[in-house]
Amino acid sequence: MKKILLYSVILFQCIAFAQQDAWVYLTDKENVSASIANPIAILTQNAINRKAAHNIMIDERDVPVNESYISQLKNQPGITVHAKSKWFNAVYVRGTEANISALESLSFVESVDFANKALNSESRSSEHNDKFEIEENLVDFSYGNAQNQVEMISVDALHLDDYTGEGIIIAVLDSGFPNVDTMAAFQRLRDNGDLLGGYDFVDRTPDVFAFTANTHGTRVLSNMAGFIQDQYVGTAPDASYYLFRTEDANRETPLEEMLWVEAAERADSLGVHIINSSLGYRVYDNTNYSYTTDDMDGNTAFITKGANIANEKGILVVASAGNSGNNDWQIVGAPADAAGVLSVGAVNATGQYATFSSRGNATQPTQKPDVVARGEAAFVIDETNNVVNNNGTSFSSPILAGGIASLWQALPNASHEEIKQYVRMSASQYNTPNFLLGYGIPNLQLAFDIGLSVEEETFTSFNIFPNPATTILNIQVPFGISNTNLKIYDTLGKLILDQNLQRASSQLDVSSMASGVYIMSFQSENTSKLFKLIKS
Repeated sequence: MKKILLYSVILFQCIAFAQQDAWVYLTDKENVSASIANPIAILTQNAINRKAAHNIMIDERDVPVNESYISQLKNQPGITVHAKSKWFNAVYVRGTEANISALESLSFVESVDFANKALNSESRSSEHNDKFEIEENLVDFSYGNAQNQVEMISVDALHLDDYTGEGIIIAVLDSGFPNVDTMAAFQRLRDNGDLLGGYDFVDRTPDVFAFTANTHGTRVLSNMAGFIQDQYVGTAPDASYYLFRTEDANRETPLEEMLWVEAAERADSLGVHIINSSLGYRVYDNTNYSYTTDDMDGNTAFITKGANIANEKGILVVASAGNSGNNDWQIVGAPADAAGVLSVGAVNATGQYATFSSRGNATQPTQKPDVVARGEAAFVIDETNNVVNNNGTSFSSPILAGGIASLWQALPNASHEEIKQYVRMSASQYNTPNFLLGYGIPNLQLAFDIGLSVEEETFTSFNIFPNPATTILNIQVPFGISNTNLKIYDTLGKLILDQNLQRASSQLDVSSMASGVYIMSFQSENTSKLFKLIKS
């Protein structure tokens, strides 16, 4: 009997893996010019307003996928269409290798990219893992409130000034949100009309609360929106939230990357300001689909490329760095490896590195992790409305994402790139980042002060012009101030210029700098000033 059962399992696995997964990229879209000219046909007014406020262009990527192409793909032999992406103009399909390869003969198919990279003349190796293993293990059960994790990033100071995330919309992309629609901890959220809705992309249902086999999303949401009188307050109790289930906790496949991108596109169309993603992708049940550590380069994983587009669309994406610090993988995974993502590692209650927190790597294009927050024995509210402690960067990420929502409410004129930069600049080891803590623990009150300084239109003591600058930037330092040092940082926090100014009036050639927003920091013996520089 055991032999028969074992044979059945092996046979099932062989049949399952005979089915291949692939991205099918399409050639074009319909009515592109008309849609861009009339954006309300493809985006909500909130999305249009957010893009206009931060000079984010509405482009072809905002136009939906051609539905007639999808219908034709569904009619192809042996092909099942599981998801679609307007940003990539692609669909995610499942079928045999032969059936998928045959799709390339269709006139509207640009290319096919198999999830099994060996079929694309590229080999992979990997391992199987339970991504929620660390986070589902309770630390010593304890009642209490979130005081330490809130005060650690100084978001409590913003709350005292009534900056609690109001007016900021957050999309939570996760694996399950049971009881959020009934729990007392989210009663305040519901009563205030701040639970805006959601969608289950895995089961294709608008009832995002129906799936109850995994509670990860409920706990993640509690870090931001949870409220129990005298026991617990999240970091953005007055923000508004969309809940999207993109993670299939029962299996691990690249389809989840596609569902994540689809949800990010939905978030963009709804005018979301912040995405919190306490999910990471590196290994799959079918090891042929898995990534290697070399793939965590900020450009390879499909979800990473999607996260970068979300950033280009003006969404501030906050993602957990991962829980692989103690295993052979170690480094930050996708999508947190994306240059456009603010990746968050974990520390304990005293601010020390949590050894499970994934680490940065010299091969990654930007500093990873970006920053850290409490993720070891973090306080969360579980699906039974009890306050418990869990481990994981899944919780340091929303703790900070909620704090950033409160910060953005306080600095409504700042762009998402500027907000990220203020957060980095406020962190405890901004001048000496490393692969464990990144720039360190943010101080959001300091980030607010930095933002206020940058937003000042003029300074009586310093002057830079023209701004925006194209080739030559004029710098004026008042007489009487000596030994002035100038540093320029890009929006990723990278120092690109460090020099001493020898004269009260200087000129700086910025023609070689890429277009974008920069932070200029002037330091002298008795004063300091910050400017926002726009390179056109």
